[in-house]
Formats: sequence, structure tokens, C-alpha cells
Amino acid sequence: MMLERIFAALGLLVCVALLVRMVLPERQRWAVDHHARRVWVGLHGAAHRLWHWRGHRRAAARETDAAIRRARGEATRDGNVIRPKSFDKPRKPH
Repeated sequence: MMLERIFAALGLLVCVALLVRMVLPERQRWAVDHHARRVWVGLHGAAHRLWHWRGHRRAAARETDAAIRRARGEATRDGNVIRPKSFDKPRKPH
């Protein structure tokens, strides 16, 4: 019973909003549409971030681990100085 009233109220709200939009002059209608579009894009982005945050965090952790492994594997330590193997190659003259 309560759910039906909520849907009815939402439907009425949408109808009133569309009626008000139709009555507005073109310039104000454009401004309302622009604002509504910005709100929609913001809500869509927030929903996307909320839905996918775990996957993004896992991907970032994988990339970080891979970068650390690459950095540890391709360098030699001389005390606290780290020298990558690419420094041993002859440099190209400019």
C-alpha cells in the first residue's frame, strides 16, 4: 500500500515537472534542461563510483604491485643508491 503511494507521488511529481517545463520560455527551459543534465551526470558518476570502487581499488593494487616488482627486479643497489640496468647501456649522442 505504501509503495503504491510512493510510486503515485513520483509519477505526479514527474508530470508536474514536465508541465512546468512546457510552460517556461525557451531560454529558461534551456537553463532548466542544462541544470537537470548536470545533476543527472553527477548522480550517474556517483552511482558508477559507488558500484565499481572495489574493482578500481583492486586494479590499482595490482598495478602498484607490478610496478614495485619491476622496480625491484631491474635495479642493483649500491648502499642506498639504486641504479637501474638501463643506466649501464651506452647513451645515444645528441
